[in-house]
Amino acid sequence: MEFLQRRISESTCTYSTVLPPKKAQYGPWPEWVLPGLKNFLKESEITSLFQHQVRVAESAWAGQDCVIATGTSSGKSLGYQLPILSRLAQEPTACALYLTPTKALGSDQLHSALGFSRAIPELKSIFPAPYDGDTPQESRAGIRESSRFVFSNPDMVHMSVLAAHPRWARFLRHLRFIVIDECHSYRGVFGANVALVLRRLLRLCEHYGSRPVIIAASATMKDPALHTQRLTGRTAESIVEITEDTAPTGARTVALWEPGFIEGAEGENGAPVRRAATTEAASMMAGLVAEGARTLTFVRSRRSAEIVAMRAAEELSGSFARPDFAQRIAAYRAGYLAEDRRELERRLDEGALLGVATTSALELGIDVGGLDAVVTAGFPGTVASFWQQAGRAGRRGQGSLVVLVARDEPMDTYLVHHPEALLGKPVEASVFDPSNPHILYGHIYCAAVELPLRDAEIAAFGAEEVIHTLEQQGLVRHRERGWFAVPQLDSELTPETSHSAVTLRGGSGQEVMIVDASDGRLLGTIDAARATGQVHPGAVYLHQGDSYVIEDLLWSDYMALARPASPEYTTTARSATDIRILREADSLVNYSPGLWVASVDVEVTDQVTGYQVRLPDGTVGEDIPLDMPEQRLQTRAVAYTIDPSALTAMGISAADTPGTLHAAEHAAIGLLPLIATCDRWDIGGVSTALHADTQLPTVFVYDGHPGGAGFADEGFRRFPEWIAATFDAVRSCPCESGCPSCVQSPKCGNGNNPLDKAGAITLLGALVSMTQGHPQPRAEES
Repeated sequence: MEFLQRRISESTCTYSTVLPPKKAQYGPWPEWVLPGLKNFLKESEITSLFQHQVRVAESAWAGQDCVIATGTSSGKSLGYQLPILSRLAQEPTACALYLTPTKALGSDQLHSALGFSRAIPELKSIFPAPYDGDTPQESRAGIRESSRFVFSNPDMVHMSVLAAHPRWARFLRHLRFIVIDECHSYRGVFGANVALVLRRLLRLCEHYGSRPVIIAASATMKDPALHTQRLTGRTAESIVEITEDTAPTGARTVALWEPGFIEGAEGENGAPVRRAATTEAASMMAGLVAEGARTLTFVRSRRSAEIVAMRAAEELSGSFARPDFAQRIAAYRAGYLAEDRRELERRLDEGALLGVATTSALELGIDVGGLDAVVTAGFPGTVASFWQQAGRAGRRGQGSLVVLVARDEPMDTYLVHHPEALLGKPVEASVFDPSNPHILYGHIYCAAVELPLRDAEIAAFGAEEVIHTLEQQGLVRHRERGWFAVPQLDSELTPETSHSAVTLRGGSGQEVMIVDASDGRLLGTIDAARATGQVHPGAVYLHQGDSYVIEDLLWSDYMALARPASPEYTTTARSATDIRILREADSLVNYSPGLWVASVDVEVTDQVTGYQVRLPDGTVGEDIPLDMPEQRLQTRAVAYTIDPSALTAMGISAADTPGTLHAAEHAAIGLLPLIATCDRWDIGGVSTALHADTQLPTVFVYDGHPGGAGFADEGFRRFPEWIAATFDAVRSCPCESGCPSCVQSPKCGNGNNPLDKAGAITLLGALVSMTQGHPQPRAEES
């Protein structure tokens, strides 16, 4: 760390600690393990099992659902491979399904299974096979008919397995195991959708006569058994939880790093501008590689991966005079061809590459090793993800260095000044809500199409209101054997279109195509609800490292026309937002005289009014007006109201109230990811000195997804903890009147105006006092 501090002297290492090395704890080989598998592993130098591997293997073999939540590269996969492969060898018709959120991880696990099946005679009949969007049509029938170990993802299970389950009857009838890998990544709207897909899958398994054992694997997380229960509907009490990591680790230095300010640069409203986290990370990677440390740098976007790799290579060639090292730097991200990704993984694992800049594509369990350092440019969103990334270094027992470089925003600033929130026990809850009626609606209709729904199943889904809504719309009908889907002639939603109408990754379901205007090529798609804010006319759009400027957004055709260009600026949409409460709050807590906090259903009306140009050094250019259509969103919000007399008692005048509330709202949005596993772009906020529905000064923080994703509800449940962290973040920021590290927001539709940082500190401090010692509210409290 001394080397980095000398090299980047204008920045600050805010905290550094050394985590001691840990010895392995071994357990006995289970007697039931297939002898050929055991011999193969021993020949591959796996002569002993860690205790946590034995625990997950024994649990799954005994037919118990289980979840293993241990560190990166701790051998979780071997723990579940032992019972699955041994059972498939013992029972010639038994099948297993492996589910992953990413193709790269699925490919890695498939490669491992193929190696076992080719080398061990008893496993030659399992035919491990991928079944995802890249699987050729001509191969799919053979996989359905012959494979006993299928590697897929939740999207494909929904669109293919569930939608055409009679074709999968053999597989579902004999399904013995379902592996849900990296299950901590299922959160928010995606998590709610995946939970409903899994419950529908288990329902069809029951119909065909099987009850597969659930094996979930996760990074270190809070309440893994509860998370698995919410994903699958199985009871948490019956799920064996394995959380003690008994794999060895080398000594690990963990450092938190805050970039310095750029001299003379001014951001919005004159705020100071810090060096970009990606710029800092590129310089760090170059320095570490020059010192002989093989380094992996995590960034947030595909473009950043390319830029960081390029800048690190330039520094190695220039200031370090090591052009030979520069040639051994690369970028790794989604969007590359599979063979290119495999080649990069091989070169990284074998040591040919000395430094790689990557998106989260290398965060999950792809098998690369021998790394000495990890640099993370910006907090990756959850504590679990941070430790996943950190675990990439030192996995072969050597000492390692992990550096978190803070971005210029409240969450990162808070963490680098409060190391206990990052390095202690994980504090966030993995939040998703499978009972969200907006999400349930499509899944319940799909379930009725797949198989008539019994009343008991409706109750288990928590879908009594949803089924009656579908009935009123003529989409389902109740008969003696349950609820049936009704064929439709004049409806967009029919049994034939039911599954394609449900998108698991969130959004409105209507996609806007982004088309290259120069050659008609489809670049990608974006959810219609987000289109006005991201692909409005004049917006700078990035696609796989290439830059475009949006020429026009054609709403009637759901098409955005983009032209290749490389402007020396970025753009940020400006908008006007209004919010109204739809019904009486279902939960309301009066923490103290003059303070009420509520969990409410709201409708948010948002209209993009223009965009702002931002130059590379962080300074602000011109504002361009736009005339865009309104977007409406019905969702969930946490709201707090303050009596004006309480504000007066705090010394906050009526004139200062709008800026005070606005600054407090921004800061709260920036810190909500600390307790709920969301990104600040998943949530929004509105503050007003006099709201029409409450008739009081009110601050709303809402979920940016129809019906809500559970983030605002978690903020309501943990309001005192959330507001205390927000207060700490704002008061500890050294700026005078507000900056992106505390109360400015990169997505503010009002140009971060008005903002009153001093007023926000006063208000947040008072809220901490008013909520101190108050018990956490129950969901039903009112």
